Amino acid sequence: MPIYKAPLEDMRFVLHQLFDSNEIAALPGNAEFTPDLIDSVLEEAAKFSEGVLFPLNQSGDLEGCTYENGVVRTPSGFKDAYKAFCEGGWTAMAADPEFGGQGMPVPAAMMVEEMLCSANVAFGLYPGLSHGAYVALNHAGSDEQKRTYLPNLVSGKWSGTMCLTEPHCGTDLGMLRTRAVPNDDGSYSITGNKIFISAGEHDLTENIIHLVLARLPDAPAGVKGISMFVVPKFLLREDGSIGPRNGLQCTAIEHKMGIKASATCAMSFDGATGWMVGEPNKGLRAMFTMMNTERLSVGIQGLGVAETAYQNAVAYARDRIQGRSLTGIKAEDKQADPIMVHPDVRRMLLTMRAYIEGCRALAGWVARELEILAKSGDNDAKQAADDFASLMTPIVKAMFTDLGFEIASLAVQTYGGHGYIRDHGIEQYVRDARISMLYEGTNGIQALDLVGRKLPQDGGRLLTRFLDPVLEFIEAHEDNPALAPFLPPLQQAIEHLQIATGFIMENAMSNHDEIGAASVDYLRLFGLTAFAFVWARMVAIAAPKAEGEDAQFYRAKVQTAKFFMERLLPQTGALLAAIQSGSATMMEFDDAAF
Repeated sequence: MPIYKAPLEDMRFVLHQLFDSNEIAALPGNAEFTPDLIDSVLEEAAKFSEGVLFPLNQSGDLEGCTYENGVVRTPSGFKDAYKAFCEGGWTAMAADPEFGGQGMPVPAAMMVEEMLCSANVAFGLYPGLSHGAYVALNHAGSDEQKRTYLPNLVSGKWSGTMCLTEPHCGTDLGMLRTRAVPNDDGSYSITGNKIFISAGEHDLTENIIHLVLARLPDAPAGVKGISMFVVPKFLLREDGSIGPRNGLQCTAIEHKMGIKASATCAMSFDGATGWMVGEPNKGLRAMFTMMNTERLSVGIQGLGVAETAYQNAVAYARDRIQGRSLTGIKAEDKQADPIMVHPDVRRMLLTMRAYIEGCRALAGWVARELEILAKSGDNDAKQAADDFASLMTPIVKAMFTDLGFEIASLAVQTYGGHGYIRDHGIEQYVRDARISMLYEGTNGIQALDLVGRKLPQDGGRLLTRFLDPVLEFIEAHEDNPALAPFLPPLQQAIEHLQIATGFIMENAMSNHDEIGAASVDYLRLFGLTAFAFVWARMVAIAAPKAEGEDAQFYRAKVQTAKFFMERLLPQTGALLAAIQSGSATMMEFDDAAF
């Protein structure tokens, strides 16, 4: 059976030491969120994740969701777990107190979200989509819509979805066909079919609030003609109570590779009553508020699954005995040594660890900026935070999920043949992790967003929000002996990133295929460079503490950073070479030869 223990020590390190939580507490409205309070929240989240959600993960995967005559049932135990989740206030944690939320700072909420994803990523999708719907309605909805829907979304009494994809269009939403015809009372009749709708139908809540993209009769073609509508499963009476069923239904659920306990639905809207959210033909802009929230959450899914896969790989490597150490017997009382002694196993475990802790640190940085964006009274600080979060969103989504899948695969490799069979439960993490690279915009689309939109935006201003603090850190620590082994690799990675950026910007002017050809490699290069920076920052904190209290934790930080810098960061050189090779080798290949 798999194991999971929330990595609270590392979470506290990121929240309180790497990014001073007192600075977050100093923001308007955050005075009560002291480090002690945040720690108590994390501890309770760990108990719930480990004790309630994690035991349902493997059974939920084996049972899956069931569909019959439009009714979807979640696996055994999910309804009780969801009820306990709501009663514990977890659905309200990151929401505005005006609508019954707790207003928890984003960094703490993101750590809780990681625990949910580690314990049971399929379960986490239900409240996760609801929070995304809350964000979109809070951002673009009318005051009446906020009063109508947000309190019940925040409490978890109702859940939410986002309905974008149609059978003929996924990424290219300009091809969207769902229609919205105005009614005399100000509502709209929504007709069309949507697919791949996470949590589109289930038995956890009394109502499901769908945010649906559709076209008005006179809408312009393409993405400029898309509006967003709120379409509840059940219509509401004047007193706010549940009324008659709306004109929509789930026509099927997908039989998926992974996240089988999450209901992925095909939805049919047949004259369903909906109300416009925001302005006509501006729905995609409103929906992107939700999508960006979801993209960051999907990145955390990758991190969460990776953490559990890593923990199980470490436990197996300690217990499994096979062969003898290349430098002599290490376990004389046993027939063989634990596989932990073998260099390749240690390579895999340290690769997992270095990436996971790098992801968590980078997530902490992004979360800090999002909190500043939400609550700071300093407009310049808010703009800088918005720029940084916009720049890093595609990196977090794509890099974290790519690595989540790679780490889950490495965990299976650590187990050998035993990892490939169902008994140990480790193969589930590979299957669960794979979807995160696809939904909320495939990782190739994230790379195009980074290179094609974020880099050139406002004359490259967004990129400076990353480069400036890195260069300032290098200058401030150039005489720090503890960082002597770490700054040169970081400087080289920054140089690779700058050269790659210049190459793309120069060549893209004459050939846009250069953007597409370079984008995935560039995102990986950027992600590795960002990891190098947060690792250098972690060393600056950990190195002076490597001989005192909690010395083992801090020594491990420094040792893991060294592994990252020496064994993983050198990939930036190869990625730069690939980028500089240009687009010709792929674009000039004869179509007929494929």
